[in-house]
Amino acid sequence: MQFIKKNSISTVTPFTVTMSKQRSGSRNTSIHSRPSQHTINIPASHSLMYKSKGGCCQQCCTKENLKEQALLIATIASVIIGIGVGVALRGLKCPGDEYVNGCRITKEDITYIDFPGKIFINILKMLILPLIVSSIISSLAQLDAQSSGKMGVRALVYYFGTTIIAAIIGIILVVVIRPGSRGVSVEKKAAAKSAEARTIDTVLDLFRNLFPDNIMEAAFRSVGTKLNVTRVVATGLNNQSYNKTLFDPIIEKRDGINVLGLLLFCILFGVIISRLKEKAIILKKFFEAMLEVVMQLVRIAMLYSPIGIFFLIVAKMLEMDTLTDFVGSLGLYMATVLAGLFIHGFIVLPLILFIITRINVFKYIRGMSQALVTAFGTASSSATLPVTYRCVEEKNHIDPRVSRFVLPVGATVNMDGTALYEAVAAIYIAQLNGIPLNFVKIIVTSLTSTLASIGAASIPQAGLVTMVIVLNALGLPSDEVRTIYAVDWLLDRFRTAINVFGDSIGCAIVQHLSRHELKALDNKEKIAFLNGINDSRTIVPLIVPSNQRVSIAFDNPTFIDPQGTISDTDDADDNTKRTAF
Repeated sequence: MQFIKKNSISTVTPFTVTMSKQRSGSRNTSIHSRPSQHTINIPASHSLMYKSKGGCCQQCCTKENLKEQALLIATIASVIIGIGVGVALRGLKCPGDEYVNGCRITKEDITYIDFPGKIFINILKMLILPLIVSSIISSLAQLDAQSSGKMGVRALVYYFGTTIIAAIIGIILVVVIRPGSRGVSVEKKAAAKSAEARTIDTVLDLFRNLFPDNIMEAAFRSVGTKLNVTRVVATGLNNQSYNKTLFDPIIEKRDGINVLGLLLFCILFGVIISRLKEKAIILKKFFEAMLEVVMQLVRIAMLYSPIGIFFLIVAKMLEMDTLTDFVGSLGLYMATVLAGLFIHGFIVLPLILFIITRINVFKYIRGMSQALVTAFGTASSSATLPVTYRCVEEKNHIDPRVSRFVLPVGATVNMDGTALYEAVAAIYIAQLNGIPLNFVKIIVTSLTSTLASIGAASIPQAGLVTMVIVLNALGLPSDEVRTIYAVDWLLDRFRTAINVFGDSIGCAIVQHLSRHELKALDNKEKIAFLNGINDSRTIVPLIVPSNQRVSIAFDNPTFIDPQGTISDTDDADDNTKRTAF
């Protein structure tokens, strides 16, 4: 960039353009600076800024780009190699806790193998809290209340719509394929989680977590209902006996971030900052700086991702009791869930993205590859959130004002894969038990699975617990959830990847639908900047688009020529001559 000084006629070619304002009380660093009155004419015939120094090949082969591709390839390879190594080591697995008959790997050894992977998950979880707080507040602080409100409504409509679509896809597939009516019987795992739950308790827990009594406690603890169930034999009219179930709900505190409460608090906090404008500028800059620091930490943490994901996969393969779980009726159930996730994730969602935004869906999917692989390895959409931010903003170029607001909300309420999985699992269990389902019960299944998926925490295998709600809605015993426990860990990874992918597509759709509001905000910022540069202490750089002629007039600007390339032969008192370049 060449800056110009008063009363000079010269032809220059600007290359780098930035906007900077000299603070009051500081000294101008250029020796060629003097207040003056000028009109600047910029002819379109001159060569202008932003000439590409290299071709496409040179841009794609930059050092930073090569690092990104190497990290992605290493992460994908870690998953594939981890599966292979895990299957190969199963031959050395001991049936118990002692080394007998030449075995070399006990259950204790598996915990050691899993240790590097747990460290990786802990690193990502460590970044969740500062990331959610800083991203939402900094995003909404840059928006007005009307824009943020419209953006939030669009995001919620998209999330609820795609979740219902996912549940319907799962129901159609499980009714057509009927995996519960085919294959051999399924053994129930004794180690499976089984819990009692009611729909009303889940709804009330959502509101309890939305309004925490202590915002600091919400950073590490949430509220949940523990349901104690007692079944007794009661005597009714005419001394007839009948079975009666008594429910005793107990409200308890549970370890884990209360994401819903933090979301609501940060949303309101950010909106208030945007309304206070200059009064809260310090808070706005603080959270923006905090977000930049957290994103730098995310980049460092991702260097460890191939190692962590490799050990997580190996440990999971060794923890499996037997590979025969993947055949027979349970294998058909897995195939049904995976087919539904594939249809929803790689046909329905990309189709919605293309119809609304008209962008290249294949390029968008490629940009999300790192986040999808990380989601598969960690089985946690919350732990993947830092990586999702990075892929959405840096690779798919989504406006940070959109992604920093939409992604945290999506990681909490958008559970497309979980809704599909719970709908398939509930009907599959009904088929196994020979219980016919009419049309009304199928509708209840779709609605209940959608609600249960929203209530599911974004942690590994949370859907297995909330699926009890769907089973109760269909009149099925809750202990039947143990039927699918053997393969849930694998399906959990696939549905988490679809959940993360759905969040990222939501960002692109909300950005496209909010483009007019975002453009209006950008114009307001430009006008505010132009109103603020009418100052003798202002250094005025110029951004010149190609093939345009621009005339700019300022009352009393200071022009500088850092490299001394413009001659100064005019009289110092003549303040009315033109400067052209």
